[in-house]
Amino acid sequence: MSTRLVILGFLRGRSLYGYELKQLVEEIMGDWTNIAFGSIYYALDKLAQEGLVERIGTEQEGSRPSRTVYQITDAGRDEFLRLLRQVWDDVERHYFTFDIGLTFMEALSQEEVKSFLKKRMLYLEQTIRHLNTHQTEQTGDEHTPTHLVNAVFEHSRIHFIAELEWTRGLLDKMEQGVYAAELEWMRNLMTQVGPAQLS
Repeated sequence: MSTRLVILGFLRGRSLYGYELKQLVEEIMGDWTNIAFGSIYYALDKLAQEGLVERIGTEQEGSRPSRTVYQITDAGRDEFLRLLRQVWDDVERHYFTFDIGLTFMEALSQEEVKSFLKKRMLYLEQTIRHLNTHQTEQTGDEHTPTHLVNAVFEHSRIHFIAELEWTRGLLDKMEQGVYAAELEWMRNLMTQVGPAQLS
């Protein structure tokens, strides 16, 4: 849904071709979306099939490959507003793959788990620094809607800071041996208890 929403959102302003859309996504929302370049072209084809965008021409510069120009239709504008309202009305619950790793943590040595946690903390710290630097760069432009940009960056930063603090707390408890007895219990459970006993 997010790729469709982004494409329709940008096409409201003017006609664009796929590479321009990619550049806009990277420049404006690269820090908080993970829209792949290939997915943009796939979504454009689907949107065109559904009558939400239309191909209005082809451009070519020199020997470069030709590129198709797209514009939004009236139905596409309606779909954009429907998707936008859906996003505003939805409170997402996030499911973290990392929590599955926690469930089976007993299969790894405690030293290995600690190493992973330290690596995770390093990544989170680097990400927070990157967000801070990029926010300063973005808001330094007088044409940037500063308050709105700050709100978006703050949303991401608060999540990463919370994740960092949670990870640090998990590492501290690992080093204090808080989980040792429970990990041994889980290890025994996984090796000795059959499906009938689990039920």
